[in-house]
Amino acid sequence: MKFTAEQIAGVLEGEVVGNPLAEVHELSKIEEGKEGSLTFLSNPKYNNFIYTTEATITIVNKTFTPESDLKTTLIKVDDAYLAFSKLLEFYDQARKASKQGIEVHTVISENVKYGENLYLGSFSYIGPNVIIGDNVKIYPNCFIGDNVIIRDNVTIFAGAKIYSETVIGNNCIIHAGTVLGSDGFGFAPNADGSYKKIPQTGNVVIEDDVEIGACSTIDRATLGSTIVRRGVKLDNQIQIAHNVEIGENTVIAAQTGVAGSTKIGKNGMIGGQVGISGHLTIGNNVKIQAQSGVARNIKDDEVLQGSPTFGYSDFSKSYVHFKNLPKIIAEIEELKKQILNQKNGNNG
Repeated sequence: MKFTAEQIAGVLEGEVVGNPLAEVHELSKIEEGKEGSLTFLSNPKYNNFIYTTEATITIVNKTFTPESDLKTTLIKVDDAYLAFSKLLEFYDQARKASKQGIEVHTVISENVKYGENLYLGSFSYIGPNVIIGDNVKIYPNCFIGDNVIIRDNVTIFAGAKIYSETVIGNNCIIHAGTVLGSDGFGFAPNADGSYKKIPQTGNVVIEDDVEIGACSTIDRATLGSTIVRRGVKLDNQIQIAHNVEIGENTVIAAQTGVAGSTKIGKNGMIGGQVGISGHLTIGNNVKIQAQSGVARNIKDDEVLQGSPTFGYSDFSKSYVHFKNLPKIIAEIEELKKQILNQKNGNNG
């Protein structure tokens, strides 16, 4: 796809300084810019690169005034960083919009219903009774199980597996290799030490505007639903167990695991490699620092760190002492010796 400076300025409501017909077909960093690419300058530390960049078009702040001649055509905007982010979104949408149609070597089972502008990549499978909305993109090698519902404007990247009965809301993004609806980890111990599998008969419900990172897994409920509420953003390689509920607009970083039946509130921020035990209630607006271990209920607005977790400010104060622990122990041992010597001297 190619765009002119004039077209880009129209999208960004910017002003072209240079050639309005200058044409680009790719994006680049300013220090790596080449002919045919578009870049941006927002950090003054990178100002020197604008005089040497080969990028055809550069987005800059309106306040930028060049100190010497430039090869690149400028598009001046109020905020170059935000404008470039907007352009990335526009470019991504345009790129995805070009994906339409049903490619070869796909399987669409009986009673499947799908809306307008479907893209279905090669070697994908759609099970019986699936309902798919408008503008859905399903990339190659995806599996969509029986009775799945996928609403409008959903993108499912290559190799994702969506088990039966899963419901995916509007405007969701499911990244490559993710598995939705696999069995929850439910086993009952037998008298002989073996385990009997407990059937997992529920499903997974993903509400609107959710993004799920690559190779994450969300297990179906034993009964009822595992629920990811509106606006949740999950990073890569996250494990969400059966019957978990994640509240609206909560964000969770990579390699976090949430055990069964835990309820996480709204607007939470959970760092990477956090472990959360099962059957807990995590309040709203909670922040949990990376590598923390949560084994108790958490009230609204708490900020936590450590394993097991405790108050972030308390953790920070304690950590100062923890780093000095060898020195503190040596001082205590020295004091013990002095006290013992004083006692022995008094006894003499």
